[in-house]
Amino acid sequence: MERREFLGMAAKGAAGAALVGLAGCSQPEETAEVVEQAQETAQEVQEVIAQESGFPEITWEMATSWPLSLDTIFGGAQIFADRLSAITGGKFTILPRASGELVGGTEVMDAVETGALQVGHTASYYYTGKSPATAFGTALPFGLTARQQNAWLYEGGGLQLMQDFYAERFNLIQFPAGNTGAQMGGWYNKEINTPEDFVGLKMRIPGLGGQVYDRLGATVQVIPGGEIFQALQTGAIDATEWVGPYDDLKLGFHTVTRYYYYPGWWEPGPTLEVQINLDEYNALPEEYKAAIQSAAVEANMGMMARYDVQNIAALAQIREESEIELRPFSDEVLNAARDASFALYDEFSQQDTDFAAIFTPWNDFRQKISEWHGFNELTYLNYVGANA
Repeated sequence: MERREFLGMAAKGAAGAALVGLAGCSQPEETAEVVEQAQETAQEVQEVIAQESGFPEITWEMATSWPLSLDTIFGGAQIFADRLSAITGGKFTILPRASGELVGGTEVMDAVETGALQVGHTASYYYTGKSPATAFGTALPFGLTARQQNAWLYEGGGLQLMQDFYAERFNLIQFPAGNTGAQMGGWYNKEINTPEDFVGLKMRIPGLGGQVYDRLGATVQVIPGGEIFQALQTGAIDATEWVGPYDDLKLGFHTVTRYYYYPGWWEPGPTLEVQINLDEYNALPEEYKAAIQSAAVEANMGMMARYDVQNIAALAQIREESEIELRPFSDEVLNAARDASFALYDEFSQQDTDFAAIFTPWNDFRQKISEWHGFNELTYLNYVGANA
């Protein structure tokens, strides 16, 4: 008989002995003592089984791009870590750390790429300076909604395209591990009525959205989330985007700005990622790799669900507590931004082979799913939005 089989029988034997012991108990104290002894015996046996499995005990620290105060976006990293620990019986532990504890918020990919850290949780579009193709991992202006992004990644071939790209260029593997849903268009101390109003605007906005704003005449800055409020308060910037009502309320943007615009056309469904050094990932048991993938899916779904619930009350509170004017971008502004976005994609496709290789199938998918959702989903949403 193999040792593990024997130990399994021992665990069953402990349970059987407990039943026999309980049958002979006449006092509650005796019953509790028998149950406690059986539980202790079973626990000891399970610990031995876990040790015999040969799976290593691993602890990694995870750099993130998020301050602790933003509990939903940082919570994506925490959901991932908690689920991974649960799946592996506590043998694979990941400790998420706030932005700045291990590395800066926009330095996570660099630390994981070099092997300084094994794992990080970040937004890939922070790293478009390395390659514009990194943006596909998070969001492109006038791109995919959260639901469409998941369809492209999980079933449309997008995740494989991105993982091949990450492996070759950065020695990384990444998994979707969070989404905020369609973001707001940001906070402004100047009115944005026409494309000309972007000229000279000092705005915090990362990724390709920032490059589009630059083309429209804005002065673009990339500032970590924890530093944005002070920049607005001091006038270092005129405007910022972040996520949506729940996070924006926590950061207090409504107290230092006048206008809240929508929609965030540059981030209609941005994915956050777990990024893992490929050498470290390849050294893991197959069971741990599967656990990582499952934990990432749960984080991806869980973050989106939380934001959808929390944004409802947060927007109501912003409206109640401030004199912010909630405004939609005009069609004129949206048209100019869209034209600038796709002109940028044409240039990238000519200059960067990685971008071109991903953009072609991505854009084909975008056009087809936009048509499908446009006549069915959109018709329904427009109706219930007007008749809720």
